[in-house]
Amino acid sequence: MLNIAISNQMLFRQIRTAHTDIKVPDFDHIRRGSLQCADMKSTESEDSRKTCSYMIVGTAATVGLYGLKSEVTRYVSYLSASADVLALSKIEINLADVPEGKSVTFKWRGKPLFIRHRTAEQIAAARAVPVGSLRDPMSDEERCRNPSFLVVIGVCTHLGCIPIADAGDFGPGGYYCPCHGSHFDGAARVRKGPAPLNLVIPEHTYVGETGLIVG
Repeated sequence: MLNIAISNQMLFRQIRTAHTDIKVPDFDHIRRGSLQCADMKSTESEDSRKTCSYMIVGTAATVGLYGLKSEVTRYVSYLSASADVLALSKIEINLADVPEGKSVTFKWRGKPLFIRHRTAEQIAAARAVPVGSLRDPMSDEERCRNPSFLVVIGVCTHLGCIPIADAGDFGPGGYYCPCHGSHFDGAARVRKGPAPLNLVIPEHTYVGETGLIVG
């Protein structure tokens, strides 16, 4: 019994109530950065830490913008017109090949292009029409830079049919759409039928006495 009492007394003496010899780890050198002093306050290193963050964000943004620019350039190049299409974006016409009083049809951008060499009587008739009486009011001077020539796209503004030259109720020199009965006068202005607007005039430039560039 005495031996058991001595053993229990020795066991109780080995139990420790406090661990004062254990050192608590210090992670300040990690939290504040390996390049900063461990004793430095966070407020003292704020500027340098912000500068580092700004540099990282700026670099990432720059790389992202360059990548976006590359993708946009590739996409735009993919959608851009090919060389053969660009070659047809403009057409040069010799007006000497268009007889007076006649309308000649050319192909431009996949659409018919009407070039009419108007006579003096056709010019006078077109300019005698009161502009206020027209559905789509435009004077003949606005539609014909050169009074002798009318340049329009041969597509009806109703449903896209191709009008017939020198036909309809406002000829000679007018146009008639056989699909739904729209009539256009000698300046290709709608005068009758369901078409809401005049025939479209494309961008064109006169070069010299007989040259015409459309587009």
